[in-house]
Amino acid sequence: MAEQIRVVLVDDQQLVRAGLAMVIAAQDDMVVVGEAGDGTEAVALVGRTVCDVVLMDVRMPGMDGLEATRQILAAADLTGMELPPRIVMLTTYDLDEYLLTAIRSGASGFLLKNAPPADLLGGIRTVHTGDAVIAPSATRRLLAHVGVGPEAPPTEDPRFATLTDREREVLELIARGQSNAEISASLFLSETTVKTHVRRVLAKLGVRDRVQAVVAAYESGIARPGGGG
Repeated sequence: MAEQIRVVLVDDQQLVRAGLAMVIAAQDDMVVVGEAGDGTEAVALVGRTVCDVVLMDVRMPGMDGLEATRQILAAADLTGMELPPRIVMLTTYDLDEYLLTAIRSGASGFLLKNAPPADLLGGIRTVHTGDAVIAPSATRRLLAHVGVGPEAPPTEDPRFATLTDREREVLELIARGQSNAEISASLFLSETTVKTHVRRVLAKLGVRDRVQAVVAAYESGIARPGGGG
């Protein structure tokens, strides 16, 4: 049997956690290894539990999911954890303020609680592979929020100077929402080569996943709304 994805559930509503646990328990490749009812519990739980993915509610009493995400990832950085848990934010509210704050806090995903179970499970698998997932309804608005206007000067960021011309091309296509397969077709490269370029881009920018890379690219002016580089 293949190694299972270890999931922690964080939500202040026990019924929600029970529903999520039931869906995950039906999967051969996943297992729930812990549950928490608020952000403070979540930080403590993840600190003592080996897990791969955390499903984190955004709005909770006391410490909310955004602050818990920051603390969990900061603790992982301090301890030098090679593979910190991937965090997927879950919310009932499709609000821009939560989305952008979640991404900047280091979350690897942002999904609505009313998403179909297949989308939720697919999101867990996606972030576990090192990629990121955002509710489709929110993706375009995210880029609109972080994108600089056509007249705004790009922000100087020395990280981008380390990218090769090919890596910059790959980043621009990632920012347009292209998958590895689509980038492969656009640049006439094998998917294996594209994956290598993506890994190098993430490493050079010091970001966790493609969404973080896209945010950095738009904020710096490397990528612009409408697909222009």
